[in-house]
Amino acid sequence: MSWTRRFPAVPAALLAALLALLSLLAAAPAASAHEERPVALPDGSGSVPQYRKAEPDLLVCKTDRPAFERRTSAFPEELKQRNLALYERCEKSGYRHLQEAVDAVDRPGMNIAILPGLYEEEPALPKPAGECAALKAPDSSLGYQILTYEQQVQCRHNQNLVAILGKTDLQIEGTGASRLDVVIDAKYQKLNAIRADKSNGIYFRNFTAQRTTFNSLYVLAGDGFVIDDVLTRWNDEYGFLTFASDHGLYKNCESYGNGDSGIYPGSASNINDGRGYDVPRYSIEITGCHSHHNMVGYSGTAGDSVWVHDNEFDQNMGGASMDSAFPGHPGLPQNHAKFERNLIHDNNADYYGYVADGTCAKPPIERGYEQGVVCPQISMPPGTGIITAGGNWNVYENNWVYGHRRAAFFLSAVPAFIRGEEEWSKQADTSHHNRYAANTLGKDKSGASRPNGMDVWWDGQGRGNCWQPGPDGSTPGTLPHCGDRRGEVSGASARLVGEPVKLAQLLVCADYSVQARKLPAGCDWYGARGLERVETQIALAAAAVLLLVGGVLWWRRLRGSRLGTAASLLGLAGLALDVAGSTMPLVGTIVPALALLLLGLWWTGAGIALRPGRPWLARLTLLLAALTLLDAFDKAVLMIPWIPVGPSWLRALLAIPWALWATIAASRPDPAPAGPGSDPAGDRSPVPAGPAPALHTEATPDAA
Repeated sequence: MSWTRRFPAVPAALLAALLALLSLLAAAPAASAHEERPVALPDGSGSVPQYRKAEPDLLVCKTDRPAFERRTSAFPEELKQRNLALYERCEKSGYRHLQEAVDAVDRPGMNIAILPGLYEEEPALPKPAGECAALKAPDSSLGYQILTYEQQVQCRHNQNLVAILGKTDLQIEGTGASRLDVVIDAKYQKLNAIRADKSNGIYFRNFTAQRTTFNSLYVLAGDGFVIDDVLTRWNDEYGFLTFASDHGLYKNCESYGNGDSGIYPGSASNINDGRGYDVPRYSIEITGCHSHHNMVGYSGTAGDSVWVHDNEFDQNMGGASMDSAFPGHPGLPQNHAKFERNLIHDNNADYYGYVADGTCAKPPIERGYEQGVVCPQISMPPGTGIITAGGNWNVYENNWVYGHRRAAFFLSAVPAFIRGEEEWSKQADTSHHNRYAANTLGKDKSGASRPNGMDVWWDGQGRGNCWQPGPDGSTPGTLPHCGDRRGEVSGASARLVGEPVKLAQLLVCADYSVQARKLPAGCDWYGARGLERVETQIALAAAAVLLLVGGVLWWRRLRGSRLGTAASLLGLAGLALDVAGSTMPLVGTIVPALALLLLGLWWTGAGIALRPGRPWLARLTLLLAALTLLDAFDKAVLMIPWIPVGPSWLRALLAIPWALWATIAASRPDPAPAGPGSDPAGDRSPVPAGPAPALHTEATPDAA
């Protein structure tokens, strides 16, 4: 059901105005996420491959025997003897580079064993030459070519250290005691250390891949894959990237030092689109993994139907994110991720300083990734547990989320035009039916207190979203509660658009570019504080206008009225409190709601005092007062259900004509008194008793 059909009473002009305002977001140049050739999602006929214990068909080793013996000397005796036996065989009939072994695969179901050693794949390192140096292909926003599959086959090392193209049921396994015994190192000379493209049923196990200008391990358009006990690290973008794939399993993996995310199941097969919470299966499962010291531990642009359980995401800028913010990703808008029993904690790193000081402008090999440098590729709020930017039907249950300086959960909508869809009926199609229930917030597994700055930050848009009772600090102050069964929501709201100040913050904060070293001024994600914050600047601008208009109105119309003067003082206090509250990064809802309460009382008193002399202005003032008090109630007490826009939008729209009308009314002469003596309301100076002067024999219209 479209939003226009759901809310037929919403004037078309108002809806157009709101969407036009949202379209301002397009002015913010978003960093492109993963850019790839057009690719179709798998048909789902595959399956998750099983580990094979059979002896390897192909072996890969280096020829430095003393180095090999040093690497294996501390292995358990049985494992050491097995490796020595494999080495004897590899010296005679094995390969020195992984790519050579991959090229020798001539049938489905083969196993490649990589013996302990450092593999730099030297034959793959030279710059492209001949036809490969002159391929015609579009450039991505990051400068690399977006090659077709045929071009990848033709020139497999233009972008890849190791290219696995069109293989079936291939297993690649390191034979060391740990994943650090076999290291595949791109030395920042290739986009990808290992790329598996159109290779169904591939199984990776027990090795490390590192140091690329994009991804360590990349699986594209695969139906069936397993990533088992693999480490990825020190990449410009992703550790693990699996894109447009189905029947996938990550288990016991680790990733760190990545400029985007450690784990990225982008455009996972969209098998549950159109369903509710009950689904037959998930396309990708991620379990037992540890992703830390990245920009974000897990990210899922179009991360559809992904089951993420029993992992740990910590020491990143953000723990995990789902989004619909980047075009060119099959399966948008994002839907049906399920997070349960994960440890998501202490994601408070702030790597934007490396962009500001120029570190990230150096060549990758000079940046210091190995010493802890991370170059954040996109904009995101540091200090956040789980970010959902434009996702639907996601379930977050039974997780531990604690120790974040900003928020445990962050939910915002993303208009459809951001992902390249212009239909009006789709513009508000994200941020619906996200369920946050039975999570342990602000405490670790032992029960020790580890509070978050606040538990929930929500822009307010969407329908069917719900949270568990009793979050410790949230904005809005009161949230819709989840019922015992999925789909049950108490106090449900359904908003077409988020809160205006929050949208302004998101607009400003999105204007980030690591390539241009552009950190948005005014956004506290990048260090803005106090008067630098866009929220404070908006509050100051509004306060300045209202203070000027209110002051003139009081001086010319209300200073003779005790009620008008008292109300004006309340308004002055409300404006001061609003500005003060806007300087606090985690102010919650109490201070803003109290500021709105004071402003509402100001306009209530002013409206009553204006009624005898300026009845129409008084009516408008009282309407503005009612909307302001309703906005305070909506923010702090209960989100008003089933209204398409929040009271803050109506209040903001009404405040503009009120300010103009009040200014005009204050600048014009008083209308004539109705009779002898002073105005009982006290909003005009007393006039002498007696017959009215001839000038006032006709009624003077309300000038405003």
